[in-house]
Amino acid sequence: MGNSKSVSLSKDLLEELKLNTKYSEKQLCTGYQTFLRECPSGRISKQQFEAIYVKFFPDADPKAYARHVFRSFDSNSDGMLDFKEYIMALHLTSSGRTIQKLEWAFNLYDVDHNGSITKKEIQEIVESIFNMISKEDQKNLPDDENTPEKRADKIWDSFGKKENDKLTEEEFIQGVMDNKNILRLVQFGQPQKFSPGRS
Repeated sequence: MGNSKSVSLSKDLLEELKLNTKYSEKQLCTGYQTFLRECPSGRISKQQFEAIYVKFFPDADPKAYARHVFRSFDSNSDGMLDFKEYIMALHLTSSGRTIQKLEWAFNLYDVDHNGSITKKEIQEIVESIFNMISKEDQKNLPDDENTPEKRADKIWDSFGKKENDKLTEEEFIQGVMDNKNILRLVQFGQPQKFSPGRS
C-alpha cells in the first residue's frame, strides 16, 4: 500500500476492510483501483483532500472544515490518508453504526486531541461549517442558530455545560443520543470522492 506500482490490495488489508466495513471484496478491489488512478501515490495529502471539498462546495469556503475532517480521518497523524484510512472514513460517514459516527464526531470536535471538547473547539468547528453554508441558506436558519456564535452556544447549552467546562467523549455521545436536536446541530454531510465498486 502507498506504492504506486502496487495494483492490488494486500490480502491482509483486504480481509481487514471486509471485516470492518460494509464493502465486498469486489467493491474494495475496484475502489482501490479508482483510488490509485486518482491518487497515484496511494495516499491523499491534506491539500488534495481540501481540493475535493472545493469541488463539492464551489460557492463556499470549505477549506477549514476539510482540514478538520482530514485530521479526524488521519488515524496515524502522518499528514496523509492511505486507502485504509479513506475507506474506513467513507464507511463510517456513509453507513457506520450510530455510536461509531458519534465517536468520529467527537474526534472531529476534539481539535487538540486531548480527549475532551471545550466550547472554543465547538466554536471553531461550527465556524468552519458556517463557511460552507451559503449566505442565502444562513438567512433561513432559526434566529437562535443563524450565526456560528449562536449555534455554538446552543450546542454547548444543550449539554448543560458552563462556559469553561469540558465535555468528555462519553458525555458527548450520551448527550447526542438523548437529544437528537444536538445531532442536527453538530453534523454536516460528507462529500464522497468515489464509491467503492464504481469507477
